[in-house]
Amino acid sequence: MGGKNKQRTKGNLRPSNSGRAAELLAKEQGTVPGFIGFGTSHSDLGYVPAIQGAEEIDNLVDSDFRMVLRKLSKKDVTTKLKAMQEFGTMCTERDTEVVKGVLPYWPRIFCKVSLDHDRRVREATQQAFEKLILKVKKHLAPYLKSLMGYWLMAQCDTYTPAASAAKDAFEAAFPPSKQPEAIAFCKDEITNVLHDHLLKETPDTLSDPQTVPEEEREAKFYRVITSSLLALKKLLCLLPDNELDSLEEKFKVLLSHNKFWKYGKHSIPQIRSAYFELVSTLCQRIPQLMKAEASKVSPSVLLSIDDSDPVVCPALWEAVLYTLTTIEDCWSHVNAKKSVFPKLSSVVREGGRGLATVIYPYLLPFISKLPQSITDPKLDFFKHFLTSLVAGLSTERIKTSFSECSAVVAAFFECLRFIMQQNLGEEEMEKMLVDDQLIPFIDAALKEPKFQNGQLFNHLAETLSSWEAKADTERDNKTARNLENVLLNFWERLSEICVEKINEPEADDKSVLGVSSLLQVLQKPKSALKSNKKKVGKVRFADEVPENTKEHEKGVSSEGENSEGSEAVTEPLPRAPTDLVSPLRKKPLEDLVCKLAKMSINYVNEQTSEQHLKFLSALLSTFSSSQVFKVLLGDEKQGIGKDKSPEIAKLAQKNPAVQFLYRKLTSWLNEDQKKNSGFLVDMLYSALCCCDNNMERKDVLDDLTQTELKWDSLLQIIEKACSCADKHALVTLWLKGDFLGEKLVNMTVHLCNMSLESTVSSESYYSERWTLLSLVLSQHIENDYLIGETYVERIIVKLHETLSRKTKTLVEADSNDSVVSYICDVFYSYFSSAKGCLLMPSSEDLLLTLFQLCAQSKEKTHLPDFLICKLKNTWLAGVNFLVREIDNTYKQSTFLHMSKVWLKNQVQSSSLDTKSLQVLLSTVDDFLNKLLESKDTDLLGVYIGSVMPNDSEWEHMRESLPIQWLYRPLLEGRLSLNHECFTTDFKEHDIKTIPSHLCTSALLSKMILVAMKKEVGLENMLEKIIAELLYSLQWCEELDNPPIFLTEFCEMLQRMNITYENLCALGNTSGLLQLIFNRSRESGTLWSLVIVKLISSQRITSEEVKKQYRRAENSFFPLTEGNLHTTQCLCTLLLKEEKKKFIAECIPALLAWPKDDLYHIDGGFGYFAIFNSSLQVKSIDDEELLHDILEVIMSWKKKYDDVFLFSCNLLDVRQETLGINIEIIRFLSLFLKYRSSPLEESEWDFIMCSMLAWLETAVGNQALYSLPLVQLFACVSFSLACDLSVFFDSTTLDTAGKLPVNLISEWKEFFSQGICSLLLPLFMTITGNKDLSETSFQNAMLKPMCETLSYISKEQLINYKLPAKFVAGQKTNLPEHLQTLLNTLVPLLLFRARPVQIAAYHMLYKLMPELPQYDQDNLKSYGDEEEEPALSPPAVLMSLLSTQEDLLENVLGCVSVGQIVTIKPLSEDFYYVLGYLLTWKLILTFFKAASSQLRALYSMYLRKTKSLNKLLYHLFRLMPENPTCGESVIEFSNKDPKTFFTEELHLRIRETSALPYQIPHLACSVYHMTLKDLPAMVRLWWNSSEKRIFNIVDRFTSKYVSNVLSFQEISSVQTSTQLFDGMTVKARATTREVMATYSIEDIVIELIIQLPSNYPLGSITVESGKRIGVAVQQWRNWMLQLSTYLTHQNGSIMEGLALWKNNVDKRFEGVEDCMICFSVIHGFNYSLPKKACRTCKKKFHSACLYKWFTSSNKSTCPLCRETFF
Repeated sequence: MGGKNKQRTKGNLRPSNSGRAAELLAKEQGTVPGFIGFGTSHSDLGYVPAIQGAEEIDNLVDSDFRMVLRKLSKKDVTTKLKAMQEFGTMCTERDTEVVKGVLPYWPRIFCKVSLDHDRRVREATQQAFEKLILKVKKHLAPYLKSLMGYWLMAQCDTYTPAASAAKDAFEAAFPPSKQPEAIAFCKDEITNVLHDHLLKETPDTLSDPQTVPEEEREAKFYRVITSSLLALKKLLCLLPDNELDSLEEKFKVLLSHNKFWKYGKHSIPQIRSAYFELVSTLCQRIPQLMKAEASKVSPSVLLSIDDSDPVVCPALWEAVLYTLTTIEDCWSHVNAKKSVFPKLSSVVREGGRGLATVIYPYLLPFISKLPQSITDPKLDFFKHFLTSLVAGLSTERIKTSFSECSAVVAAFFECLRFIMQQNLGEEEMEKMLVDDQLIPFIDAALKEPKFQNGQLFNHLAETLSSWEAKADTERDNKTARNLENVLLNFWERLSEICVEKINEPEADDKSVLGVSSLLQVLQKPKSALKSNKKKVGKVRFADEVPENTKEHEKGVSSEGENSEGSEAVTEPLPRAPTDLVSPLRKKPLEDLVCKLAKMSINYVNEQTSEQHLKFLSALLSTFSSSQVFKVLLGDEKQGIGKDKSPEIAKLAQKNPAVQFLYRKLTSWLNEDQKKNSGFLVDMLYSALCCCDNNMERKDVLDDLTQTELKWDSLLQIIEKACSCADKHALVTLWLKGDFLGEKLVNMTVHLCNMSLESTVSSESYYSERWTLLSLVLSQHIENDYLIGETYVERIIVKLHETLSRKTKTLVEADSNDSVVSYICDVFYSYFSSAKGCLLMPSSEDLLLTLFQLCAQSKEKTHLPDFLICKLKNTWLAGVNFLVREIDNTYKQSTFLHMSKVWLKNQVQSSSLDTKSLQVLLSTVDDFLNKLLESKDTDLLGVYIGSVMPNDSEWEHMRESLPIQWLYRPLLEGRLSLNHECFTTDFKEHDIKTIPSHLCTSALLSKMILVAMKKEVGLENMLEKIIAELLYSLQWCEELDNPPIFLTEFCEMLQRMNITYENLCALGNTSGLLQLIFNRSRESGTLWSLVIVKLISSQRITSEEVKKQYRRAENSFFPLTEGNLHTTQCLCTLLLKEEKKKFIAECIPALLAWPKDDLYHIDGGFGYFAIFNSSLQVKSIDDEELLHDILEVIMSWKKKYDDVFLFSCNLLDVRQETLGINIEIIRFLSLFLKYRSSPLEESEWDFIMCSMLAWLETAVGNQALYSLPLVQLFACVSFSLACDLSVFFDSTTLDTAGKLPVNLISEWKEFFSQGICSLLLPLFMTITGNKDLSETSFQNAMLKPMCETLSYISKEQLINYKLPAKFVAGQKTNLPEHLQTLLNTLVPLLLFRARPVQIAAYHMLYKLMPELPQYDQDNLKSYGDEEEEPALSPPAVLMSLLSTQEDLLENVLGCVSVGQIVTIKPLSEDFYYVLGYLLTWKLILTFFKAASSQLRALYSMYLRKTKSLNKLLYHLFRLMPENPTCGESVIEFSNKDPKTFFTEELHLRIRETSALPYQIPHLACSVYHMTLKDLPAMVRLWWNSSEKRIFNIVDRFTSKYVSNVLSFQEISSVQTSTQLFDGMTVKARATTREVMATYSIEDIVIELIIQLPSNYPLGSITVESGKRIGVAVQQWRNWMLQLSTYLTHQNGSIMEGLALWKNNVDKRFEGVEDCMICFSVIHGFNYSLPKKACRTCKKKFHSACLYKWFTSSNKSTCPLCRETFF
């Protein structure tokens, strides 16, 4: 059986598999031999039917069963286990007839597998057997005899789950009543099997020695022997009595065999245990046989008495007792004194060797069965036995185990009582038992706390009680006298040892405690018996052990038997009342107590011994009698003091306990407050017990409270009263009395005054008094306060007052104030323990204060975190009590009413910042969750309703919201206004508090989220609250550039799950929509926008909104502001037919209106607003209608000229006039955008003239831009100018033919010029202000104005006269007006306003192509004379670039290349990055427009400054990892997806939707331009970069850019119009190849240029094609030159080819090559060889010579080596 990788036999396709082999063999009939099982002979064909020639057997056994049975013969455990499980499943699933076919073969299988070595197989076998039994039932009967022996053994399996499974199978086959009958039926076969196993089998016969390891064989053998012994026991127990006789012969054979008796000494504990269990059963069931074998039984059992194995011990001792009981002459076969007793003594002395709990309960029955002949002399025997018992207590095991120690102690007393009973009257024995055993034992116990804590004293009390009861009830006077003598002797000896322990100046604490514990137990025998209840009845031993059960013999009585063994000797104790003590005990016990008390008081008086004082306290708690107190007072005659009242004096005279209290106890209590004086308080209660009634006790305590006792003593007195009901009953009147109440109130006042005065006192001074306060407030007895209710009220009021005053004056320095902490602790206890209707008004006031402190932020309360936590826990405990204990809470509770008022005031006062609101909401959340637990289900709903503002309050809060939200809807045309509604200043509010509407809506939303956890009924509140929250959220959303505190507010709502989605999931959306729709129609504004928000969030469908509209369709006219705004917002949702119907109603009215109606909402203004909203969503597709409206406007111009604000001052213009102008201008812009039919010349004239006139008005009123409608007027005017500029800028030759003649020329010459002359000065003026936030409403006109300027033509820009602006030291070849223009516009690229940056870029972009020509004119000045000539692009651009590089280093410098940085739109970093990238776009545009020679100079400058390297590093921090645009890649499965490299970048100012992608797209655009225009420089940077960056750049460029650039390069070659004389160029797009053919005369040169996959980073390869008439060396030189040009020149392939052709042409013209670079034209600066050597006359390029000289460190000619001059 080789490994998986070994060579397999030829043709063997699969590894060997025994199961599969069996299946194959089974199919080939007549070829399979019989399967043989383990047996003694091979003639037996095993337990699976052989196949050959046995057709009838095949029919009996199902083939599947046959296969499973064969698998069971395998050696592999897993195979057998799975086969057995499969067998069980098949037994369950197959028909009964099929399963019955297996039965003839099952016994053999079962008998073998049930003894299997693997326990899982044995368990599975029994489980399968049960399933077989359930299927075949009575048909198993014929096979029972062959199964039953092994079945019984299986039930005794040492593996419990297997045994349990076998028992389950047995019970499934036979009900309990039938089991004896079944066993009797098979008894002979069972005994044969078991006898064979016990007497014949060996490890080698049970298992095959050749295949099974020795260890496994032995383990199986031991398990079989154990099971066989236990099975024999089970057989004996189950067999009926009448069947036992028939088996006697077989058991005689077993018992006569020496091998059987050797099992008692076997090395395996399980076998020994099973053997002793069998012996016990044999003694019970067949005693006559055991008596016959007494000579073997007795030594086998009794000589094993010292076996200490925990498995064997229980069975062994059981066998010992049965042997003693069954075999009367057992001691004649063993030597008890030499063999048995020494072993027993050894076990007992060693504490049972860890098995005391097992062995010691058997000791009493054992000694009770010992014959007198064996125990003589009795005195020595029992003395030695008891001494050994006591010695066992000193072993380490007994000391550490409570249960074992208890077992030893119980056995000692049981045996002592038994010996005393058996030998009563024998003085020597009595003396020995008491003097030598019992008293020394007690003496030792008094020194050991572990004995005192156990049951020893209880056993002693029980023993004494039994003797006393016997003496009281015994008729025989002799017995009574003997017992009385024993008891008298005992008390004398006990008194001696107790006095010895106490009569020491430094008495041992353990001994003192032991004596007091002993005396307490002896005083209350009933409690001793009760505590030992489990011990009573634990050990019973009877004279005759019943033979039907084994429990009787184990069991127990501590009393044992009399000498004849006929009846129990000790009778049960009489059940006397608790306080009844036997006269035999009462007198000696009292005498002993008085003696000890007197002795102790002497030591206390003389030496102030604390141990003796504690002993006195313990004594008095049990023996509080006048006699004891008289002893304590002694002969002293002094009084209790002259200042005492007559009542107290009289009481003291009468009662020695009271006298002791005043004369002794109070002085002890007041001596030292630090020590634990709890025992003194116990003495006080003992003294109070001696008073006649509670009034006396009250008088005493009142007097003590007033004068004698200190606070810590009072605290301990009250604590003791709370912990014990008996003690509380003694002092109830005092606790409820006035003396204590007044004293506690005064103490509270004192504590509070001290805290307010900041008086410093010790911590203990505070803590004990606060603890006392907490105790008297929080403890309740029988649902009532501990002290008087009036005093509780007064204490609470004072504490509340202190808490309020303290927290109001608390500052940071006092943050560790402990008074607040103490008050919290007091009230936490008070609220936590309050019950019933105990909460009073003062408590609710306090609860409100606690709630207010928790609901305010830490900055306001100055409370540290730990105090806030305490306060929270305290008020939550109060609220918890409030809602759980009080019925009809809301009506009864003033706290709920007051908290509601306070909450409303907090949120409506507009005094909360974000943190304060968060704390408030969190506290309310905790509060409401507690209210949810109330039994009153309506409580929470009622509370929320009380906090809910009414409609007028809501309206007031909405009106108080700052109106800045309106700016964006006005600018975007979503809403229209024609009046001034801006009641707040437009400047940014310098506030940090959240408006009241936001606070209130957030609070109520939080409340309903909590309420809906239990579906609390909120009636109509839910929709109102959700609507108000939506209003608040919409207000926040509409704000442009909201303050930080509002952003934090919205984030806080998200964190607390107060979101629109969560709320709308709770409410009825249709009801909510109805509410908001009605409010929108009433007041418009934000309510209209909320409808749109609802629909966009997809919580409400547009169909639901349309239903609302149709319901109110006829009531929209006449137009109101609400109807107007609602209609404007619904334009996106309504069907075209509905809109047409709506507009149809407007048109007739438009034509008939007089001038005044034009300004009104229900007039021209309102109707135009609706037209514009419809046009914005392309709802009006009727061209004729649009032209008609334009005609109406033109007619108004003629009739009502003053309506139009053309070239006028807006200072005195009415708001309504501004409104109608704004809507008309909007209409014209939308008309231009969506019209499709051509306009007439008059219409164009009207639109353009009006635009210019409005523009002039807007520009001329710059000072009024702070007025909202003027700002809006300027915005729409600039937008109209921009739209016209866009239209004419995009006009092509085709579209121009459709326009009126001269329209375009008029636009360019007049209107465009007019726009430029108006807006450029305004632009320069506005950009003088450095703070122009794009999102600020004051700068709203910036976007349309700047976008309009981006369409100004180059000529207009150049011709515009700007004030001269120059920079000192600035090198330039530009004319002054151009330089001024650059110096003015370039700095605006760093302006902190995106519109200004982009407008400046667009204007500069138009200038860039014009600038290189001025450097071209001065190119000769940068000639060959310079070694490495370089020329800077425009100096002002490079200067700005240097500044921007420093700024970007701060922004991006810390980020590694390849890690993508997301720039937040419109942040400060955004402006820096945008300006930097725009500057580079301008530089690259400038570079591209330059000639090849200039590009070389510019690139040398960029290389020197390393600016390009910095750019490339920054680009790979800004470009996204996946630069895919908007549409997903899936949409472009058939073609390449759109990326930022394939899509053109449009830098539009007014469109902000793509703002998040503007920087990434711009970065990709700059990278694309850089690769295209500066490929050589990028390649140089890439090759010199580190490996990580190298790989990042290569991977990104290859994936996203190379294909785009290669395609553009190939396309430019294909579409190039450049013609070469003598050279043709062709391109192949599919192979990315360019083929150039150069021919001159007879010479033909063909070159193939191959672009790499990572173009332009990789090297361009040049391959040769045809070569005719050119030498090989020259050919190689030319190929190398072309490769060099294409690699190192920053240009296109066509430019490289042109350079190469020029070089070749010069070669043919006779110009010699430079002998350094072997090229005519220099590859970088394109110069010819001009520097000639005076010696050899060869010419070289200047740049080549410079490199030669610097690299060789010589100034010699490269050819002739002469000095070069």
